[in-house]
Amino acid sequence: MAMILQQAQQMQEQLMRAQQELAEAEVTGQAGNGLVTVTQTAAGEVRAVTIDPKVVDPEDVETLQDLIVGAIQDAARAAQQLQADKMGPLTGGFGDLGGSLGLPGA
Repeated sequence: MAMILQQAQQMQEQLMRAQQELAEAEVTGQAGNGLVTVTQTAAGEVRAVTIDPKVVDPEDVETLQDLIVGAIQDAARAAQQLQADKMGPLTGGFGDLGGSLGLPGA
């Protein structure tokens, strides 16, 4: 039993480290072949939005809005992939048990 508790504690420490890395890791999403880019952390905090002046047309604001939404969605997909890559190996062995143990990220 002590060995199981020790393994659970090690797993929790690994999960906490992975969560911290995700909070600091940045991903970039883009739309319109790079006309709009969004940089965010893998935890979802948007850090920057870059808009190429070519796409700014006062008569067509909807296209710019769509490009921003597309870039945010692309960054969110990249963040989810990074989360899966980092957390998957750590939480995969627990299945639903990780959530019932109250482990972070599970």
